[in-house]
Amino acid sequence: MNTIAPPPRYTPLVASLPSTVPFVGPETQERARHAPFTARLGANESRFGPSPLAIAAMAQAAKDVWMYGDPEVHDLRAALAAHHGVTPAHIVVGEGIDGLLGYLVRLLIDPGDAVVTSDGAYPTFNFHVSGFGGVLHKAPYAGDHEDPAALTALAAEVGAKLIYFANPDNPMGSWHPAKTVRAMIDAVPSGALLVLDEAYIDLAPPGTAPDIDPNDPRVIRMRTFSKGYGMAGLRVGYAIAAPGLIAAFDKVRNHFGLGRIAQAGALAALADQDWLRTVQAKVARARTEIAAIARSNGLVPLASATNFVTIDCGQDGAFARRVLAGLVAQGVFVRMPFVAPHDRCIRVSAGTADDLATLAAALPLALEKARAAG
Repeated sequence: MNTIAPPPRYTPLVASLPSTVPFVGPETQERARHAPFTARLGANESRFGPSPLAIAAMAQAAKDVWMYGDPEVHDLRAALAAHHGVTPAHIVVGEGIDGLLGYLVRLLIDPGDAVVTSDGAYPTFNFHVSGFGGVLHKAPYAGDHEDPAALTALAAEVGAKLIYFANPDNPMGSWHPAKTVRAMIDAVPSGALLVLDEAYIDLAPPGTAPDIDPNDPRVIRMRTFSKGYGMAGLRVGYAIAAPGLIAAFDKVRNHFGLGRIAQAGALAALADQDWLRTVQAKVARARTEIAAIARSNGLVPLASATNFVTIDCGQDGAFARRVLAGLVAQGVFVRMPFVAPHDRCIRVSAGTADDLATLAAALPLALEKARAAG
């Protein structure tokens, strides 16, 4: 006689959480629609790819993949330290910014601890906070920008241990100048830590990234190889902070989480700043073209400091969702902000000339169908 074994004994916290992911991947959508996308313009990946030197370094490293990667990530940390004018003790490398955010929340957040973010900001951070039992407090955007003053004021009000702030911002593409970020750091309440997510900083205008004392205990800044360096599929991110906080990551991080191929690729990509400048120029041209396509269809492109352009569709979230669905039906993968009033927009990643030609052909039909359905 067979007996049914009881399920695993999940913690009460885990048992209370929904089984979900912050994003539905394009692959999931392709399986659902039984067809590949013609233009993949929704995940803010770099359609211009990584440095050829990085590709060569990863190919060379593949023959040694039978070995674990260096658990100290020594060479990459040393190169990043030299690049930023800090010491290796100021650098931790992990599995993308997402992985580092998870480690940081695990280090600092107990069940019930207050955490502050913007309503509608990057959802993966919220996913980690909820997963460790933290309590999210959300400040509204000021127009299409995150509101640094509102974030720090809310943090003081609720006694937050973490404040999440992205500059440039996802999903709106907006940004604040360095002086605003400096003022925000100076306003961080005692006992709080500012998580400054700079995933898109390599694509932002000069004067966006502030000079920050790497020993300042009030802030940790996050960077990535996923955007400007074109290596989203490799999952390499890093953080810069005071050595005491960086050392604490060794208490919880996956010491073999970054394989040999990833370390070699990131090291070679960092060394090829000429390629990064080439990508920056291609992204700037693509942003200009996306904006022109939007305007030619009567829509309003928002100014962007990222590798995507957020387009105001001019009506409400329901209309923007119909536009998005119309694009997806034609094989154009795009995404949109989740929270009103920003869900009046769609968000289009910088792409190749062929990608943008596909977008230009698909958008008028998507708009026509969205308006007819209204």
